[in-house]
Amino acid sequence: MPQAGVHAIVGVASRKWMPKKEWLLLGIVLGNLVPDLDNIAVAVATVTKSSTDGLHRTFTHSLFTILAIVLLFYLISLATKNARWGNFGVGLGIGILLHVLLDLLLWFNGVELFWPIRYELNFWNWFVMPSWLGILLKTAEFLAFGLYFSLLASMAGRQKTNEDYVPKLRGWANIQFALFLLFTVLFFFPQAGVDTIYGALYLLALFFSIGVTLRMMQTIEQPINQ
Repeated sequence: MPQAGVHAIVGVASRKWMPKKEWLLLGIVLGNLVPDLDNIAVAVATVTKSSTDGLHRTFTHSLFTILAIVLLFYLISLATKNARWGNFGVGLGIGILLHVLLDLLLWFNGVELFWPIRYELNFWNWFVMPSWLGILLKTAEFLAFGLYFSLLASMAGRQKTNEDYVPKLRGWANIQFALFLLFTVLFFFPQAGVDTIYGALYLLALFFSIGVTLRMMQTIEQPINQ
């Protein structure tokens, strides 16, 4: 924990406490997802056999990055005279902050909270992770994506929003559940090349979850009391 899908679920759950402003909740859910896009840099470094130091939980998890994003979208909102862009930027900032806090509390690696200042904050540096737990946490990425898609499908059904996409979304959720089971077996009985295939499918699922979030914008932003 916490997998990218778990972060997204937290973003959706936060709508209970957030003000009803257009694009705010969309920004919060996306903000919970986008910090893990730094895995693209990790993947490139791995393939090119370069150092992965300073690539994960650094620049996308920094408080300075949050401030820069909020400021950027505030300026865009002023330039376009569209307050929704400002709401979206604040949402992204809140989402990234929630992502970082969850990583600090529920993950076993540190976060460079003040990057580019090189200082890693890690509440779990005393913990030695057993190999079996590492495998389950890794393959649970697909389980979490599946749960996120299932949550959105359930919400859409209750709210009568994005109903045309619900069957497809349930199908994508089932694919993620199947990938979770498949890679759990494969990692416990290692095969050559499994890590590469896993990494590629994980990044694909992460990109897809961002696309799904945008596609399900109406469902995510629906006021909770409706």
